[in-house]
Amino acid sequence: MTKFINKAVYSVATFAFATLSAKAQLLVQRFEPVGFSQVTITDQFWKPKLDKVATATLQACIVQTEQKTGRIRNFEKVARKQGEKHEGIYYDDSDVYKAIEAMSYSLKNRPDATVQQKADEWIDKIAAAQLPDGYLNTYYTLTGLDKRWTDMERHEDYCAGHLIEAAVAYYNTTGKRKLLDVAIRFADHIDSTFRIKNRPWVSGHQEIELALMRLYHLTKQDRYLKLADWFLDQRGHGYGKGKIWDEWKNPKYCQDDVPVKQQKEITGHAVRAMYQYTGAADVAAATNDPGYMNAMTTVWEDVVHRNMYLTGGIGSSGHNEGFTDDFDLPNESAYCETCASVGMVFWNQRMNLLTGESKYIDVLERSLYNGALDGLSLSGDRFFYGNPLSSAGNYGRSEWFGTACCPSNIARLVASLGDYIYGRSEQGIWVNLFVASNTTFRFGKTDVPLQLDTHYPWEGTVKLTVNPAKKVAYALHVRIPGWADNVPVPGKLYQFTDSNSAKVEILLNGKPATYRQEKGYAVIDRTWQKGDVVEVKLPMDIRQVAARKEVKADQDRIALQRGPLVYCVEGVDNAGKAWNILVPAKATYQTKSHQVLDEPVVAIQANVAVVEAAPDGLSIQTTPKIITAIPYYSWANRGKSPMQVWLPSRIKEIKITE
Repeated sequence: MTKFINKAVYSVATFAFATLSAKAQLLVQRFEPVGFSQVTITDQFWKPKLDKVATATLQACIVQTEQKTGRIRNFEKVARKQGEKHEGIYYDDSDVYKAIEAMSYSLKNRPDATVQQKADEWIDKIAAAQLPDGYLNTYYTLTGLDKRWTDMERHEDYCAGHLIEAAVAYYNTTGKRKLLDVAIRFADHIDSTFRIKNRPWVSGHQEIELALMRLYHLTKQDRYLKLADWFLDQRGHGYGKGKIWDEWKNPKYCQDDVPVKQQKEITGHAVRAMYQYTGAADVAAATNDPGYMNAMTTVWEDVVHRNMYLTGGIGSSGHNEGFTDDFDLPNESAYCETCASVGMVFWNQRMNLLTGESKYIDVLERSLYNGALDGLSLSGDRFFYGNPLSSAGNYGRSEWFGTACCPSNIARLVASLGDYIYGRSEQGIWVNLFVASNTTFRFGKTDVPLQLDTHYPWEGTVKLTVNPAKKVAYALHVRIPGWADNVPVPGKLYQFTDSNSAKVEILLNGKPATYRQEKGYAVIDRTWQKGDVVEVKLPMDIRQVAARKEVKADQDRIALQRGPLVYCVEGVDNAGKAWNILVPAKATYQTKSHQVLDEPVVAIQANVAVVEAAPDGLSIQTTPKIITAIPYYSWANRGKSPMQVWLPSRIKEIKITE
């Protein structure tokens, strides 16, 4: 059995610090994330959501996975070996694994013996379905093993990747290694089947690459790093076989048209792309390969500068669940799959770790608070697959989906929030997200407990208290969000319509702090002692956002943002209408406390013009009114209702309805 570290401390990407040439220094990971298992979240905004995931969301996943669908039954059928038929779709195994991964994180956030017992029960059934050679896939085992590893589109390696991610997460929470042993055997099977024989294989749905990197960082076994690199290197050479290549004739769909290191633009399926580039970033950090880094930097700019919605969502088209032309960002038909926003969080975290630049966390935060969180209902048991930026009132949340990747994906992201808050190096602490929590760092032999207090995203004050056992020197890096410095997103795809003169204020023990700015962070480098307090005060003004003129769908329209949150107008708060609003040039705004079901939010009230039919029914008139806008993530929780993020500032045409 493969040997690996026994200490159950989780990190999305833990890389050894090495002595490298000056040229390679550009690629060295600046710091590593503090894993979820080392962070306790106390946040008033996020803690209730973690609790909802640990209860309502996981319960929905459990009921759907083992009762309402055949996902668990498929594993039981394999173990019985009675020739029973497979139920469902060929990639359904992955939803079981993602649910276990979500359980793993939730067991840290909210220990629950019943949930752990359910996870162990599922793991026993998964282990019983594994073949002696390590292969594990219920679809092929039940429909014909002679067809395994013949169709690259059929998600065999994709399911394997989610198994690996679940196994690593469960081991790091519980210390139990039964699922990890299963994952290692399957990874070894894949390695011996392909890489050693150098048998070509292009993953039709990327995921295995980033999963293998997680296994590599846990086990320290080079074969998994080499296998992840091998999978990436297979792309763009014409090796593809299966529906994507043979029937659709569309290798761009899964980013297989050119080799990864030569890719310069975003193409195809959005989720596949996000998983691929996350894995490539992990490999780049471990191998110092500039080819991957250069490609990812170029592709990242193509996404963020030309193909990203204001919400951080990506993938405008439902036709290919992905990308079309630059600046093609329609609102009502926006696809913006929840899984793609989850992938944006993964990828941007890795880019931040590689470069030390805060702009990647700016994008991560935008996707997390808006595009991804929107996929989960406030009750925790309803979901969005796609996340449009406007609705005529016919779009609602669902209990589940036939292809059910999104519910378990948003569950595992929210539950693993602790992975994204802090970073560390041998000389420093990084604070990336403003989530009330506590953790402990270690410098030399000195422990440094850190407590973060905040009412973010509703308020802009962030308080950091450190209590080292004795005086200790290190650099504290606190992210200054781009939106707090008049830059809503990197690349000027979106811009604020005015310039806010309010500045970020940073205090150390009540007095203005001395700090330097480095790559988007305020860096306070000093000797710290018990009770030191840093306060960061971020301006929380209501800002109007406009899009570049190339984004035709948003011309002569504005959107509202406050802090990291994008707002929308929903009919339920505005006399049932959201499409009759005209924002005047000098609209005024103010905040108010508001409730969306049981969710306390800061809403925006705006003085605007509302277009209405005149009393005679033969003309229209504009009437000044006060409307209410709510955070985008909270819409469609009170039934179907019209909604708009981008509000018109000019009338272009009139549509008459009865």
